[in-house]
Amino acid sequence: MTTIGLIGAGNIGSTVARLAVDAGHDVVLSNSRGPETLADLVADLGPRARAATREEAAEAADLAVVTVPLKALGDLPAGPLAGKVVMDTINYYPDRDGHVAALDDESTTTSEMVQARLADSHVVKAFNNIYFEHLAALARPAGAPDRATLAIAGDDPDAKTRVAAFLDDIGYDAYDYGALAEGWRTQRDTAAYAALYVDGDDWSHPVPADADRVRRHLEASRRYRDM
Repeated sequence: MTTIGLIGAGNIGSTVARLAVDAGHDVVLSNSRGPETLADLVADLGPRARAATREEAAEAADLAVVTVPLKALGDLPAGPLAGKVVMDTINYYPDRDGHVAALDDESTTTSEMVQARLADSHVVKAFNNIYFEHLAALARPAGAPDRATLAIAGDDPDAKTRVAAFLDDIGYDAYDYGALAEGWRTQRDTAAYAALYVDGDDWSHPVPADADRVRRHLEASRRYRDM
């Protein structure tokens, strides 16, 4: 099975790790505080999981996930991730990350920034527009009538194919909405952000959005300057 290397083990990272383990993949988890701080999570995930440094997790990865605050972008281990498919979950929150002029004026997107940092990797935007509890709750086997769809974007078709196969393994269909430059469509406060998987205001009952619902919300998204 594939080894998933996670750079970041917060809510989304740990949820992706659990889904991957449940699907039979091995996971190598890392964070900014050191492997020893992940002992409880690794014990909970079981024998398919281990903790490592960020560099070690990147080196071990057949597929990688970067799920860190945008302000930590410069800490991503570009060397060990070279040549690898990297799933990018990063969102831009100015209150947390500080203001980034190129994102404020929308001349670039977060995933394009990740791709620039990881110039020799194949970046695919994924998991950034779903609440982690909903990500855990909505996974379904292939063919299930209530299977949900996750949106992905990227510049490399082969990389997107690999990510779509991984999503299928962990219980989701994939909807390809284009290049990394289209990543603004799933950024915070857009129509295709987290509320896509919610019916009204009841966040305790997530909606298994199908491809058509995902497409319609992506098409309804607007850039901040147009809101």
